[in-house]
Amino acid sequence: MTERLPHFDTTAATPEQKAVLDEILSGPRGNLNGPFLGWIHSPELAQQAQRLGAFCRYRTGLPLRLSELAILVTASRWQAQAEWYIHYPIALQAGVSEADAETIRAGHRPDFADADDALIYDFASELYETKRVSDVTYAKAVERFGHEVVINLVGLLGYYALVAMTLNVFGMRALGQESLPFPE
Repeated sequence: MTERLPHFDTTAATPEQKAVLDEILSGPRGNLNGPFLGWIHSPELAQQAQRLGAFCRYRTGLPLRLSELAILVTASRWQAQAEWYIHYPIALQAGVSEADAETIRAGHRPDFADADDALIYDFASELYETKRVSDVTYAKAVERFGHEVVINLVGLLGYYALVAMTLNVFGMRALGQESLPFPE
């Protein structure tokens, strides 16, 4: 998987590591694909991060299509190979169009057919580009989704930036990944 981290042998896992792995495998993800085998070398971080991730992925109040769209924007901005590889098919299944996903992967703004898609893209892009969100975009997001969901959207974007950083720093790839969506 990576030469930057020592090989993780599940049979030699500490009780803390086993607890994290068991929680991940018995939760909604059901697999260790992604940053988890990197984080497992720090079991407390792994436990906290995977719990935050479960919330950000499944309980933000956003429809799955919009959550996955935000994840694709993040993966593209960070050029996170495994993050894109894992979430691209999920996003398509959730209703993100292949053309929009490809345009995002290429680093451009799609001509969205859906106003919610455009709003999520604009919110995430402004945050990544300017480190802020304009008053206009913020007001649109709060009007459309409410404060709680906007707060959760910021959490989702932050969490998936953490995932992207982890994957990139440690050169991690997804299980079964043979091609790279971004140049190295």
